Amino acid sequence: MSECNGSCSSCGSDCAERKAPQSFIEKLGEGSSVKKVIGIVSGKGGVGKSLVTGLLAAEFAKKGSRTAVLDADITGPSIPKIFGINERCMGSEKGLIPITSQKGVKIMSINLLLENPSDPVIWRGPVIAGVVKQFWNEVIWEDVDYMFVDMPPGTGDVPLTVFQSIPLDGIVIVASPQDLVSMIVGKAAGMAKMMNIPILGIVENMSYIECPDCGKKIYMYGQSHVSETAEQYGLSVLGSLPVDPDIAAKCDSGKVEDIEDKWLSEAIKAIEAVEAKPKE
Repeated sequence: MSECNGSCSSCGSDCAERKAPQSFIEKLGEGSSVKKVIGIVSGKGGVGKSLVTGLLAAEFAKKGSRTAVLDADITGPSIPKIFGINERCMGSEKGLIPITSQKGVKIMSINLLLENPSDPVIWRGPVIAGVVKQFWNEVIWEDVDYMFVDMPPGTGDVPLTVFQSIPLDGIVIVASPQDLVSMIVGKAAGMAKMMNIPILGIVENMSYIECPDCGKKIYMYGQSHVSETAEQYGLSVLGSLPVDPDIAAKCDSGKVEDIEDKWLSEAIKAIEAVEAKPKE
């Protein structure tokens, strides 16, 4: 048997080292501490991941937890806008310093590093994936109880990087009420199960409109299919968000933290109950 040269790529031996599972988890940077990390995901774009991320981060902050948002949607960042953050983040010799929102949520997003927030990010997948890793291990996340990761849509390079590189304690899948919901949830759920990431449940956005006069719920896309889809994949429904002009107005004006949440109590309970993985 020839002596090992340390390069598995050029070796054909079936040794124990080759069989051992390889971890791609990135370590936190010096001075960082994060207890729980929750990914907010979807199989497609435009369903409201950033809204759900913002609402959850804001609610945990109101409950007294130290919360943070890592905006992993590099080409379509919405988090700074809905939190009303316009300044650029600064750095020190230890790393980048996240911007803190009005209510205390620590935030890192690509828009906080660009000269002009409206500039397009025209980068290839590996570069974007590298930035996501840097947001985890080169940002000073000091004493964070709950970090919410606003994921890009789909199952491509960047979602895969997040699943492999960041020690997620669980994910919340965001869906909309159209007939495509089963396929969309199925893609996200399938990826999470392949990567051994716990799925906490589904949040349905744009579920209904509530009549301002009588309070009746109007299902503009037809009756919701989220319960059937959740049952199909063995998941729980953690909440249903309405189409509400007040929600849209507050997000547009950077005041997501001022929204009084009435819909995500089950999601909050599921996140509080999830068991945290060790973070190095």
